[in-house]
Amino acid sequence: MRRNGPLALVFHAFFVIVMVAPILVVCLVAFTPEGFLSLPTNGFSLRWFRAIANYPEFIHAFWVSLGLGALSSFVALLFAVPAALAIARYRFRGRDALAALFLSPLMIPHVVLGIAFLRFFTSAGLGGSFAALIIAHVIIVFPFALRLTLAAATGMDRTVEIAAVSLGAGGWTLFRRVTLPLILPGVISGWALAFIQSFDDLTMTVFLAAPGTETLPVRMFLYIQDNIDPLVTSVSACVIAVTMTALILLDRFYGLDRVLAGKSGDTGR
Repeated sequence: MRRNGPLALVFHAFFVIVMVAPILVVCLVAFTPEGFLSLPTNGFSLRWFRAIANYPEFIHAFWVSLGLGALSSFVALLFAVPAALAIARYRFRGRDALAALFLSPLMIPHVVLGIAFLRFFTSAGLGGSFAALIIAHVIIVFPFALRLTLAAATGMDRTVEIAAVSLGAGGWTLFRRVTLPLILPGVISGWALAFIQSFDDLTMTVFLAAPGTETLPVRMFLYIQDNIDPLVTSVSACVIAVTMTALILLDRFYGLDRVLAGKSGDTGR
């Protein structure tokens, strides 16, 4: 195996530092005892972590984001799995156009989508509702779920399905016991990526959220419009800690390489 040279190692180290530095700065500022954003600081304090309890709006917004991300990603997968299997298996007129249509939300700026959704849902009488948020988020996360599921379906060995059919497996049994396990890494990867996109979205959601349905990014955006204290950094640090814990557990029990790369083989664990 060819080793990286000194120049490559320096470049990689610089790249990692540039990527991680903003996260470290946010986490360090969250521990400041001052009443304003400051770094370096004279000491460390949990003052702003305790302050989160005095703002239940952040806690409520976190649960809204969590539920919205999980539900919209699950619904997106219900459409992405059959769509991916159809596109990967069959050759029909308009196949490429259909695939482009499914991926089109990636090419439209979220500001434009937010304004369009706002006008549509207001006309439909769903403005400010949680149902409108779910529908909008399903549309924007669907391409992410589709791409990874499609990659898994394209690389699937069809001979296994043919063997199962020859042994008398029906349509539902074939899908449940053969097809789904084969594409499961892509399905899980698609769900994870779709969830992250939904949980983190602000540009579109800010047009649709209303009191009671505000997501965490929207709540943080509204807070920093009127305040300059480190409370938002403490909330961000908590989200970062939860994310890192989830990634560590996911890597321990499933394997990040399978989630991020969609590998279906043995991970060597």
